[in-house]
Amino acid sequence: MTAAGRAAPQPPGGPRLLIVKTSSMGDVVHALPVLADIRRHHPQAVIDWLVEAPFAAIPQLHPAVRRVLPMAWRRWRSRLFSAESWRAMAGLRRELRGGGYDLVLDLQGLLKSALWARQSGAPVLGYDRATAREPLAACAYRRSAGVPWTFHAVQRCRLLAAAHLGYAAPDGPPDFGLRAPAPGWMPRARYAVLIPNASRPEKLWPERHWVAVGQRCRALGWLPVVLWGRPDEQTLAERIAAGCDGDVPPFLRVGEMAAVLAGAQQVVGLDTGFSHLAAALGRPTLGIYCDHEPGQAGITGPGRVASIGGKGQVPARAEVLALFERQIAP
Repeated sequence: MTAAGRAAPQPPGGPRLLIVKTSSMGDVVHALPVLADIRRHHPQAVIDWLVEAPFAAIPQLHPAVRRVLPMAWRRWRSRLFSAESWRAMAGLRRELRGGGYDLVLDLQGLLKSALWARQSGAPVLGYDRATAREPLAACAYRRSAGVPWTFHAVQRCRLLAAAHLGYAAPDGPPDFGLRAPAPGWMPRARYAVLIPNASRPEKLWPERHWVAVGQRCRALGWLPVVLWGRPDEQTLAERIAAGCDGDVPPFLRVGEMAAVLAGAQQVVGLDTGFSHLAAALGRPTLGIYCDHEPGQAGITGPGRVASIGGKGQVPARAEVLALFERQIAP
């Protein structure tokens, strides 16, 4: 790992930092351990976070984050010629300019994230051309550092922060530091959570397999709670719940979903943001990968975690259930 330039000196009272990690949910979760690393070496640091609005609840759950700045770039981009979009973008730019930041750390590595980071007026630090997700993003940085793609996404974020903020590369386990929110909707019995929905059909696992997992949870005395986020996902969740005598919650926002995840005895989910969030909250989590290799984005957290499957390697029901049994074993 190499860094261009030297780390900036720490101002009196600690640096004022802006973290830029806007999306997706899993990526935002993977960046959270940076906060504990920074606070360990710069205890007085003041840290804000720029993130897409749907995921704002995640950094809000971390006590090291002073302020979360939500953005709605996906909506603004779809209505780019709308006066409302331009007013909203101008308002966010004013907030960024008014932050008085000493440094901005772009953990996203995209041209979009780099350009929004530049709106703060502070020096922006990020990945070099060889290791940014979009090489052009490196042109917007005051300093850049190379962090190989061979590292897990969590470690890539931690190494980038260490390179730019002047402390040794962390080698201990990641500290996600989340505080579960107060519960809203909650099941009335001990429960396990199933997360059978994903953003792309290629990620899906067969419905009948989910029913089998739910039935095993029932046999253990756990109510299977099947999560959903969109109306079409609710239909699938209801079919699975009907097949295993489970329950389907009402629509839950991200923070409300985090409270449900935090109370689960076990979580079984696809390669989605909520599975990564469950693991970060310390819950035993089994991640099923059907269209992506788990190597650089496998399930990671302080509890019992495991990943199975891969690109074009849809795991069999027997394989998942066998791993499930190993996970729940005393």
